[in-house]
Amino acid sequence: IPAELGNLINLENLYLYDNQLSGNIPPELGDLIILENLHLSSNQLSGSIPAELGSLINLENLNLQLNPLSGNIPPELGNLISLRELRLKNNQLSGSIPAELGNLINLETLWLNFNQLNGSIPAGLGNLVNLNALLLNNNQLSGSIPAELGNLNNLRNLYLYFNQLSGNIPPELGNLQSISGLRISSNQLTGSIPKELGNLNNLSSLYLNN
Repeated sequence: IPAELGNLINLENLYLYDNQLSGNIPPELGDLIILENLHLSSNQLSGSIPAELGSLINLENLNLQLNPLSGNIPPELGNLISLRELRLKNNQLSGSIPAELGNLINLETLWLNFNQLNGSIPAGLGNLVNLNALLLNNNQLSGSIPAELGNLNNLRNLYLYFNQLSGNIPPELGNLQSISGLRISSNQLTGSIPKELGNLNNLSSLYLNN
């Protein structure tokens, strides 16, 4: 991807997905301050996600999924206050989930699944009250499931399976009145199944196996 694309200061949409692009994501893309949509998915982009993308305060959709991107998720992405969709799944990202993502109060979709993320799930994700999909499955996340996730009244899908999560299933998950898919199988959870899960009238899939 040419660094010179960062000169296109009137650009609102940049769609480069489903190609065979390789190399790094140029940090100069952070200069496209009126950009609303950045889709670079399904390429062969490598290296880390530039922290400079955190300057794109008008960005509504950031899709970098299905690349071999590595390194940490930059905490600067927490500055993208207009963001509605953040899709980073199927990369090779490592490190912890930045607590700063809890600042993205307009976020509706958060896909971080199929990476190598570790550490705990930030309790601040419970601030994302517009979220309808939270996919963290197939990582190396540990610690307990935050009770704060029970605040996500619009959540339809919560996928935490294939991690190393421990502790009890929070009874607060019984507050997720919109949820249809709750998949927390293949972890190291203990304790009993909370009776509050019986309140989830819209639930169509409940996976607690393994």
